[in-house]
Amino acid sequence: MLAMDVWHWTSLVVLLCYSGLRAIPDAYYQAAKIDGASRFAVFRYVQLPKLAGVLTIAVLLRFMDSFMIYAEPFVLTGGGPGSSTTFLSQYLATMAIGQFDIGRAAAFSLIYFLIILALSWVFYTVITRSQNR
Repeated sequence: MLAMDVWHWTSLVVLLCYSGLRAIPDAYYQAAKIDGASRFAVFRYVQLPKLAGVLTIAVLLRFMDSFMIYAEPFVLTGGGPGSSTTFLSQYLATMAIGQFDIGRAAAFSLIYFLIILALSWVFYTVITRSQNR
């Protein structure tokens, strides 16, 4: 399941990184060439710092999306064997559709959303503060 999820979303991260690399002005590369920087030095001191914002957004998007995983485990295993691959999003769908407990499912989804929002806010705050240092 992990391999399928990584395969599914790798293209988004690659496109974000590619667009971030294309947005770096050529002047930085020319200055690094004049200074005699190696390819690794260009990556470490030019590309990586300039991609920090894009990588933060990519990691944050993947972090938030990892909580909303539904299709992969449902298609691959259906939540089994037993309940070993049942995620909270699958349990929520089963509660709302299978058991038709709409009120409890609505409350559960709101709490689930607030937990994801809080974790994402903490994650973003930690990442941006570490980049500003």
